[in-house]
Amino acid sequence: MALKITRRDFLNGMAIGTGVSLLIPGQAIAQASGSLVSKKLSENCYPPTLTGMRGSHKGSYEVAHALAWKGQKPADYEELDEHYDLVVVGAGQSGLAAAWYYRKKMGPTTKILLLDNHDDFGGHAKRNEFHLNGRMVLSLGGAQNIEPMSGYSETAIDLLEDIGIDQKALDLIAINTPNNFALSGKISANNAMTIPSTDGHKTVTGNWMGYFHGGEGYREAVKELPISGEEQNKLIAFFGGERDFLDDLSLLQQYRYVKSVSYNQFLIERVGLAEETLPILGSFMSILNGPAGWNHTVLEALVSGCPGLKAMGWVTNRLSDLAGAVVLGDAPVAYMLPDGNASVARLLVHKLIPNVAPSMKGLEDVALAQFNYLALDLEKNTTRLRLNSTVVGVKEITSKYVQVDYVQKGKALRVSANNCVLACYNGLIPHLCPEMSNEQKEGLSYGVKIPFVYANVLLNHGRHFAGLGATLTQCPYDPFKWVSAAPTMTAGGYQPPQNLDDPMAVFMMASPTPADVKNMSARELFRVGRHKIYTTPFKTYEQEIRDQLQSMLGQYGFNHDTDIAGITINRIPHGYAYSYMGLDDPEWQQGQAPHEIGRVQFGRISIANADSEAMPLMQAAFDAAWRAVEEQST
Repeated sequence: MALKITRRDFLNGMAIGTGVSLLIPGQAIAQASGSLVSKKLSENCYPPTLTGMRGSHKGSYEVAHALAWKGQKPADYEELDEHYDLVVVGAGQSGLAAAWYYRKKMGPTTKILLLDNHDDFGGHAKRNEFHLNGRMVLSLGGAQNIEPMSGYSETAIDLLEDIGIDQKALDLIAINTPNNFALSGKISANNAMTIPSTDGHKTVTGNWMGYFHGGEGYREAVKELPISGEEQNKLIAFFGGERDFLDDLSLLQQYRYVKSVSYNQFLIERVGLAEETLPILGSFMSILNGPAGWNHTVLEALVSGCPGLKAMGWVTNRLSDLAGAVVLGDAPVAYMLPDGNASVARLLVHKLIPNVAPSMKGLEDVALAQFNYLALDLEKNTTRLRLNSTVVGVKEITSKYVQVDYVQKGKALRVSANNCVLACYNGLIPHLCPEMSNEQKEGLSYGVKIPFVYANVLLNHGRHFAGLGATLTQCPYDPFKWVSAAPTMTAGGYQPPQNLDDPMAVFMMASPTPADVKNMSARELFRVGRHKIYTTPFKTYEQEIRDQLQSMLGQYGFNHDTDIAGITINRIPHGYAYSYMGLDDPEWQQGQAPHEIGRVQFGRISIANADSEAMPLMQAAFDAAWRAVEEQST
């Protein structure tokens, strides 16, 4: 039975509407998201502290949807007396990096304007900040990890080092991250499996990342799961590699099989699992990559961390190092800051516009620094960052300059620049630049960004959550499939909750992509998931969170009505960049993939964002920014 939501609960996060607002010049489009006191966004409000519906919040998408869905945009614009060396569309990681690369190359007096449709910068790297009983509690509203430096280009490393993030700093972050915090990539830490049972949720705690691959104790852990004994035995045999499930195939046939058959099909036909058991094996993959096992090949699923590394003969031999690393806890570290990659965005903004936080030193105090958002867009700044500004047109004028049209709080405005970098979604660019060739538009429109929902729930204390015995638990049958303590590392000057009586934040991840649909491509499923995000009101998310946490934690004394102090929903309908998938996408020759065709320089306009690299990683966003700047500054 669903838990009752009181009027007070509803006011803790106002739901947003789902219709597309028609763009009428002079009409105010931008509206604030709900907060704990349901107040509209004012000039002195601090976006990281807003609760309710965040991410793609009300006011951030209506103008773009009117343009993309209905072709609507203003007919007339007020031409501002503003000309820049560079205008960057999008103030996410790629846009901020583009500004940094351009200024580094062209000099500190270079005039740069960044435009973003949200009320906060960072793109997916958003900061959620709570205050309760004199304590600040931080969590992440999107992008999580800094991957190992070994995967970064020299230009990306140069950027990180300039803002204070070098290998020494990363090593210190790792040292300051508790060994029990599984979300940060410490896969040897206890991480639980939570499954609904006849009497609330049952949580089986241990190292499930290791259990999936025959790690010590896997038999006993599987036997505790509230599933049939027959399914338990099948999982034990599969996790432990008790047999080779591809032993009737030749080596060549095995190779072709794992690259052409879906993971779920393999689990049903070869391992013999019931379809209702599949979420236990696939939730890890769906929360990281979007689609479930019907859209991943066997090989893609294994490389993503799904069970089976020890149970497939030739494949087991080829991936033995990966299996060993997972079981032994020796996989590469993924570094995390208290607000995720939001701190990276904050460091970049501070480097570009120092007066937003004049006393901030850098990485050592970035988590504690309060930014002055009114200082982002001052006339005296050589770099200006203008929020709540949705770009609706970008056009090169006679090969001499670029005209950039945007809407800010209902006003249709126009600026110009020598050059422009589009660090926004690939799918929007054809609507911004209708003069592009159809081939380039098709390339830009091919990939569909992966939708996600990241929620943060502020609890009055951590006593009940501690009953789980792990900082992270997988919840394969629930709306939110990962439930974790918010980052607990001491970094950037931040002191996380120190004891069980301190307020804490619970971080929850959901993938709205349907997991039980077998005959749709991942791109089609992502569109379905995106629609679901836009049509789901805050009160529904809140109800799901309260129901899930009550069932998980009620046995430890938790009461959702008295123990929850705030909820922030970060909905990300246009989430991570699309990466090609073996079952859905052909293998293109180099230079012929859609993202490569789509990112071709368009006169004085270049294209960045991780979309243009077909890779949902921060280093890809940086590399795309560097390429775009090189195109416009050579």
